[in-house]
Amino acid sequence: MNPGVCLAGRRRAGIGLLGAGMAALLLAACSEENKYVAPPPPKVTVVAPLQQAVTRYLQFTGNTASINSVDLVARVEGFLMSIDYKDGAVVKKGDRLFLIQQDTYQANLDQAKAQLASAEAQLTNNQAEYQRQKTLGQQDFSSQATVDKARAAMEQAQASVDAAKANIEIATINLGYTTVIAPFDGIVTRHLADVGQLVGHSEPTKLATIVQMDPIYTYFNLNENQVLRIKQALAARGRTIEQVKEVEIDIGLQNEGNDYPHKGRLDYVSPELDPSTGTLLVRGLFENKDLSLLPGLFVRVRVPVQDIPDALLVEDTAVGAAQQGKYVLVVNKDNVVEQKVVTAGQQVGQYRVIESGLAAGDRVVIGGIQRATPGSKVDPVEAPPLAPPPAAGTEPAKTEPAAQPAPASKTGN
Repeated sequence: MNPGVCLAGRRRAGIGLLGAGMAALLLAACSEENKYVAPPPPKVTVVAPLQQAVTRYLQFTGNTASINSVDLVARVEGFLMSIDYKDGAVVKKGDRLFLIQQDTYQANLDQAKAQLASAEAQLTNNQAEYQRQKTLGQQDFSSQATVDKARAAMEQAQASVDAAKANIEIATINLGYTTVIAPFDGIVTRHLADVGQLVGHSEPTKLATIVQMDPIYTYFNLNENQVLRIKQALAARGRTIEQVKEVEIDIGLQNEGNDYPHKGRLDYVSPELDPSTGTLLVRGLFENKDLSLLPGLFVRVRVPVQDIPDALLVEDTAVGAAQQGKYVLVVNKDNVVEQKVVTAGQQVGQYRVIESGLAAGDRVVIGGIQRATPGSKVDPVEAPPLAPPPAAGTEPAKTEPAAQPAPASKTGN
């Protein structure tokens, strides 16, 4: 109470009955002391960790590569007669893509067939002559020299027939080279030669390239520590390194957020580490029927290494970071906030796996975190139990630095 107010009250104490009553109230107020009333504890939202089975992953970066990529070339000389596809078209195995001038090679084939007919006729005549001379020789009407000469002529005619057959095969092959067909299903690049252009003049002329897109490879590298961890995980599952092709892996593109929608399997593991980089080249095989994956894309790769049957998960936003490491805030039985240092694992949807430092029955602060100060008392409000995360859209934690992505070295010929 202001002393001036009390003094004024005393001066007015003798002024009338009403004034005397008011003065008494003022004097009573002057004798009272001000007392601090503590505010109620702040409200925070708490919930128990979600407990469920999760799969632990290792995360890498890699590049996609075509399973086959072949240059289409003109192997015989001639003028390009037609281009039988549209640039960038999807073609099937055996489709004709280019046609080179055929008349010269068709004439060579006809000539070879005529030479074969002539050689076969000569062979027939020489065979008959040899049989006559052989019979006369047995009857002593022909000398042995004459018989030998007839036999030599017959064998020479047989060799001419064989040579003519070989010439037919060569002419047939050369004629076949005038038609350039797709060796497998794929996409053909733009044509590099125009109709009417002379191709294959002094050396094979590149006409286009065909790329097989389905299935498609993904290459990535593992460092030595990661290789040992995967081998350990395989051993824990009762698998050997020879069964590595049974391991399923997932990849995601850069525009697919945290999703890994493309499912595949390990296809190849290099038998030795690269001594210059200390890494092991690994390849995955993925179906690509919708052609959503293109060769050379940068992708995120995850490989399962461990199944955790009873993992603890909390809201990712409930995990903080301090100098001592990752932590979560919990409310104990006395409603006092405690800070627990934890080992945070991978992210699963909106949740984060807590590998150590947290118990299943702890009440984790997920709301009003800014009002929850370690050591202070709070008024906890229980939130509904955490819902399991969706099956899709999981993101593995960056458990350790990934090796440099492997180059898309598969080109094929």
